[in-house]
Amino acid sequence: MKTRLSKTLIAVGMASALVQLSACKGNETDSNPLLEKSTLPYGAPDFSRIKTSDYVPAIRAAIEEKRENIQKIVDNPEPATFENTIVAFEESGLRLERVVNVLYALVSADKTPEIAAAEKEATPLLTELENELMFNKALFQRVRTVYDQERDRLEGEDQKLLDETYKRFVRAGALLSDEDMEQMKKINLRIADLQQQWGDALQAATNDAAVWVDSKEELAGLSEADIAQCKDDAESRGKKAPYCIVIVNTTQQPILAQLENRDLRRRVYEASIHRADGTGQHNTFAICTEIARLRAQQAKIMGYDNYAQYSLENTMAKTPEGVYSFLRQLIKDYTPKAIAETMVIERFAQQTEGKDFQLEPYDRFYFSAKMKKELLQISDDEVKPYFNADSVRQNGVFYAANRVYGLTFKERTDIPVYHPDVRVYEVFDRDGQPLALFYSDLFRRPTKRGGAWMSEFLRQSSLRQQLPIIYNVCNSAKAPEGQPSLLTWDEVTTMFHEFGHALHGILSKCRYNSLAGTEVARDFVEMPSQFNESFASIPEIFDHYAKHAVTGEPMPAELKERMLKSINFQPAYALGENLGATCVDMAWHMLSADQIPTADEASQFETEALRQVGLLNKQIPPRYSTSYFNHIWGSGYAAGYYSYLWTEVLAVNCADCFARRGALDPAVGQDFRDKILSRGNTRDLLQIFTDFTGLQQPDASGLLRARGL
Repeated sequence: MKTRLSKTLIAVGMASALVQLSACKGNETDSNPLLEKSTLPYGAPDFSRIKTSDYVPAIRAAIEEKRENIQKIVDNPEPATFENTIVAFEESGLRLERVVNVLYALVSADKTPEIAAAEKEATPLLTELENELMFNKALFQRVRTVYDQERDRLEGEDQKLLDETYKRFVRAGALLSDEDMEQMKKINLRIADLQQQWGDALQAATNDAAVWVDSKEELAGLSEADIAQCKDDAESRGKKAPYCIVIVNTTQQPILAQLENRDLRRRVYEASIHRADGTGQHNTFAICTEIARLRAQQAKIMGYDNYAQYSLENTMAKTPEGVYSFLRQLIKDYTPKAIAETMVIERFAQQTEGKDFQLEPYDRFYFSAKMKKELLQISDDEVKPYFNADSVRQNGVFYAANRVYGLTFKERTDIPVYHPDVRVYEVFDRDGQPLALFYSDLFRRPTKRGGAWMSEFLRQSSLRQQLPIIYNVCNSAKAPEGQPSLLTWDEVTTMFHEFGHALHGILSKCRYNSLAGTEVARDFVEMPSQFNESFASIPEIFDHYAKHAVTGEPMPAELKERMLKSINFQPAYALGENLGATCVDMAWHMLSADQIPTADEASQFETEALRQVGLLNKQIPPRYSTSYFNHIWGSGYAAGYYSYLWTEVLAVNCADCFARRGALDPAVGQDFRDKILSRGNTRDLLQIFTDFTGLQQPDASGLLRARGL
């Protein structure tokens, strides 16, 4: 997942390091390390000096600097030009970008109470600034003048920057009446506040949903390493019982594949699906429905029937009809396979549980795993010792990047980090030239939100002479001190996935910050990451990292064959949970404001939405349900979750191209790097895709094949 801050927070971070901070006066900003130009390599944030109390003063001071820079653009007596208006706007607040990027990295990855308090104070300040910028009529008039008078004379990145800048103002409401502008400002402020509330509520709900276990016997089925992890999790969360099962962000919990105790499986599953729906102590429905209503109001003010229409206008899909046309064929092909898959699992379970046994959703992973072990002689416990997190990162993810793109990685222990688990690497090109800093934060903790993501402390820009500072965050279990941390296959592919995003940022070669790296449409941004997953199972790469954590021996050929054959075992579930979440997202954002259900009606609305598209299936629930769907309520994926499936098609097309031309051929990797990874948002995204694959349109025919369906 590519983490996207709200449009408000993305927008505030574009600027010039050359401008002196005239607002830095008084004790609260004197010697504030966030306001000083970092002396560390690449301008990395100096976490050894930054205090939590530095964030809000730094943001206040940097906001004032941004305002002064904007006023200089507005007051410029010279006629508006691309350089004195568009480029000046692009370069109007680097210091603010730097501070915001650091603060919101910690909001997601290490949200202590102090960081949460800083976020609460900073968010309305940033939202107010964004409102000022987007509804500044004098500023927009200069932008519009350049657009009208210079666009046809510009080319390449310059023209693209002008287009994106003009479009940003228009889509924010710059052409609205004064009355509508005021209404949009209020809505923007309220949504920013609600999204902050959402982040706090979901993290608390997920932490509190942990299932406490009184005895080791109840954990039958788990390996000794997993039991030790449950004990460690209990100790880190207050030790209300000897053992604790932590809830991860998705609906189904991977641990259900191992737990023999059916009642404990039920407790874990119900803790997951009810974490935030009011059955326990948390209920996020009021936040969800209010955000949905406000988004629908935004769309109406902007002249659209619903938020999905508004949101999709700037994507490859273009319209809700484009999304649904894509989804309908998948649902049609998937449905009979899902029914058959469930029947097979239930019949298998009845062989040991009796002919009257009825499969419940909390049973599915358990009996599917037993069935896989019986049919393919494979289990997670058998392969996990070969997936040491350190080896996967160094000998898998990094090795693949070296083979394909010529990159090398050197750990930098001299660069301060925000948490002891974080490791920093300097990235070098094949000719030895430095390219980027990369931060890797693998392990879960109570202060980290669920899931996995990529973002940046600083984005690449040749205009600024800035090399990128990229980070990946995951949520794997950290083994007790002195033991190797072992991953599931899903966690292995997640690490490759997030590093695909990282490569998109690391290999960016763009002039302008706001066009660089992963600053592309949602239904393109997940393509490089999903494509990068394909390297995890290429034999040469796999053999290089899949080595026993204790002995260092490679995975035996016979076990490897069984393991790789099992990757697509019973694949309908994975597709179905994704389709379900996609349709829940679309359903919420296809409504007008007066159609939004109340908080009490939200759960039933989701049920009916799934029924209408043929995806109401107790056995295969959505990957995320409304009350804990962070992608659409807390991140930038509203009416955009479909992009995971959409970009999977693009990724399969790219992988097929690599397979034909040579999967590890450096020449093919260089071509992909030159035509896609380095381009950012500097060209039409379909054209970028066509340039590499030769396809005029994405070919969806390979998706089900790639998933084993």
